[in-house]
Amino acid sequence: MRFSRRLGAASRPRPPAGILRPVLREPVELTIGSGGQVALPLGLLAEAGLDAGSQVLAYGDGDGRVVLRRQEDAVQALVDNGTLS
Repeated sequence: MRFSRRLGAASRPRPPAGILRPVLREPVELTIGSGGQVALPLGLLAEAGLDAGSQVLAYGDGDGRVVLRRQEDAVQALVDNGTLS
């Protein structure tokens, strides 16, 4: 069973692009490991509508900022706007 089904996230409609979801949790402090990896809490992934196995695109967006986007959304933004944002 996928993570999103256990939390019922699959039944929630995704908001249209550009609409921000309300933040349900406090920000989480994470540490980048020696191999450059970061473990994201499941609650944070659920808030973003992601679960284990989700395809995401990661890119740098300025000093100290890394963005993870659902791959299909990032590709669609690139086609529509010519940018990943």
